[in-house]
Amino acid sequence: MSVASVRRAARESVSGLPRAFWWLWASTLVNRLGAFVATFMTMYLTLDRGYSASFAGLVVALHGLGGVLSSLAAGVMTDRLGRRPTLLAANVSTAFSVALLGFMEHPAAIAAVALLVGMTSNASRPAVSAMMADIVRPEDRVRAFALNYWAINLGFAVSATAAGLIAEYSYLAGFLGEAALTLACAVLVYAKLPESRPDAGTADGTRAAGTADGKTGGKTGGKADDESGIGLGTVLRDRRFMGVVGLSFLISLIFTQGSVGLPVAMGAAGFSPGDYGLVIAVNGLLIVLLQLPVTRFIEHRDPQKLLVVSALLAGYGFALTAFAGPLWAYALTVGVWTLAEIVNSPTQMGLVVRLSPLHGRGRYQGMYNMSWAVAALVAPLMAGFVIDRYGADWLWGATGVLGTVAGAGYWLLMRRLPESDAGSGRGVEAGTAGGAGTAAGAGTAGGAAETAKPAAPAGVA
Repeated sequence: MSVASVRRAARESVSGLPRAFWWLWASTLVNRLGAFVATFMTMYLTLDRGYSASFAGLVVALHGLGGVLSSLAAGVMTDRLGRRPTLLAANVSTAFSVALLGFMEHPAAIAAVALLVGMTSNASRPAVSAMMADIVRPEDRVRAFALNYWAINLGFAVSATAAGLIAEYSYLAGFLGEAALTLACAVLVYAKLPESRPDAGTADGTRAAGTADGKTGGKTGGKADDESGIGLGTVLRDRRFMGVVGLSFLISLIFTQGSVGLPVAMGAAGFSPGDYGLVIAVNGLLIVLLQLPVTRFIEHRDPQKLLVVSALLAGYGFALTAFAGPLWAYALTVGVWTLAEIVNSPTQMGLVVRLSPLHGRGRYQGMYNMSWAVAALVAPLMAGFVIDRYGADWLWGATGVLGTVAGAGYWLLMRRLPESDAGSGRGVEAGTAGGAGTAAGAGTAGGAAETAKPAAPAGVA
C-alpha cells in the first residue's frame, strides 16, 4: 500500500464528523490513559497484598456489581437529566473513589470502595454512547464508534505498559494517576462538550448541525423521555434487543478474562506485573493499528458471519492460553482474541444503536452496558473459583465453550433480522407502540431499517 493510499484512507476515516464528536473522543482518550484499577486490581490484591485469587475475584466482582447497579440508573439519568450532567457526575465521583481506594487497608474497606468505584466508573458509559449517537449522522455512526474504540485502546496500550512498570514500584501512584486523569476528563467535558439530548418531537437520530457543535440547552427536551412513553419495561419487552444483550453478556464474559483470569494465571506462572502489562498492551496496540483498516475491510461483509466468526475467535483465542508457556506465546493468544474484538465491537455497537429508539437511547444503552457490568461481576467469581479449584486450564477451556455458544446464538439471531436498511433513525413510535416485536423494530415502519445491519463502517462518509 502506497503512502498516498494510507493518507487517503486516514482522511476518509476521520472526515465529516462534528467537532463535538472529537471533544468526546478526546475525553475518552484522556480517561483511558489513566486506566489502572480494572487492569491491575487482581495483581494488586494477590501479589502486593497477598490475598487469594478467590478474594481478588470477590473484590473485582463487587466492582462489577457496582456497574450493574449503576448501568440502568445512569441510563435513566442520561435520558432525563441529560448526557453532559451524567458525564460530569460520573467522572468527578470516579476520580474521588479511585483515589480513596488506593488508601484502603482493611479487606472490608477495600471491598466496599471497589463497589463504589464500579458504580461511578460505569455510570458514564450510557451517556457517552447516547451522546455519540445524538451528534453523529446515522451513516457515520459505526465509523464513529470504531474511532472511539480506537481511542479507548490507544489510551489502554499506553496506560497498560506505563502502569505495569509503575505497579512494580507503587500501586498507590497508579490509583492517584487514574484519579487525576479522570478529573481532567471531567474538566474537558465541562469546558467543551455541549448537551446533545434530542428535543421532544425530533424525528431523526441526530442533533441539528448547528447545535451539535455550538451551545445547546439542556432544558429543551427535558421531558422527551416521558412524552415518548419509553421506560425500562419497554426495553425488557424488546425480545430482539434483549437477545443482543444476552449474547453481549457471553462475549464480554470471555473478553473480561483478559483483565481477570489472565493476570492471575500469569502471576501464578511466575510472571511479574510488568510482564502482564507488556502482554496485555498487545491488545491495545493491535487495536490501534488494525481497528480502522479492518473495519474498512469488513464494511461489505455479512454482519451475521462477522459476529459468528468473532465469537469463535474470542472463545478459542482465550482457550489457546492453556497451551502458552513463554511470554511471546501469551502475547500470541492475546493477538488472536484481539482480532475478534476488532471485528465484534463496531458491528455489534452499530446493531445496538439501530435497535434503540431515539428518546430511549439512554435506557437502551444502559441495558446494553449492563451486560458488560454483569459479566464484570460474574467473570472474576468464575475465574477465581475455577483457578483455585481446578486450575487455569479449565478456565480457558470454558471460554472455548462460551465462544461456541455465542457464535451459535449470533447465527440464530441474525438469521431473523430483515435485510433492508432504508431508514436513518428510529423515531419514537418504534419504541412505544408496545410489545416486544414493535420495540425491536419488527412490524413498524421505521423499525426494520434500524435492525437490518450496522451503519456504514469506518471510512465511509
